[in-house]
Amino acid sequence: MAEGKEKIVLDADVIIHFAKGEMLSSLPSVFPECEFVVLDIVRHEVKQPTLNQLQNQIAFLQNISEVTFGETQEQRVEYARLVSVVGLGRGESACMVYCRYNDDVVGSSNLRDIADYCDKYNIKYLTTLDFLYYGIKRGVWSKEDAEEFVDKVNKRGSRLPSVDFDCYVCKKMP
Repeated sequence: MAEGKEKIVLDADVIIHFAKGEMLSSLPSVFPECEFVVLDIVRHEVKQPTLNQLQNQIAFLQNISEVTFGETQEQRVEYARLVSVVGLGRGESACMVYCRYNDDVVGSSNLRDIADYCDKYNIKYLTTLDFLYYGIKRGVWSKEDAEEFVDKVNKRGSRLPSVDFDCYVCKKMP
């Protein structure tokens, strides 16, 4: 992993969306200045066939890395609190705790579970729609590509709102 690069730590929901939308391999192109990572806990949550796509990308494209979560006692204690006391999911909890202690960005669309915690600890986060928005703005995808992506993901069992990307407002990346 490159030292000094801000990391975007992907949760399972974003990985699944981009796999279903057939754009997982181009996702890191949206923020080439950042390192995209998947925590080992999150990788264990991702099911087949998305897991195959993710593992191939980690192994061959090398634009997403896997990182082991919980290197410090403080992180493990906070993770356990979020999972057992607060009742949050393992993946979201691991991503938020990792980013809190490493000053990185959470990539998750589960705003109900992450927004309050991230806002409380000034953790930046991006949703699937935010990635699409920045992908359009940075010329990675067209607006039509993003709209087709949302339709495809929804037809494959996920729930993303249809939005007008010309009017979309999202968190600002530095």
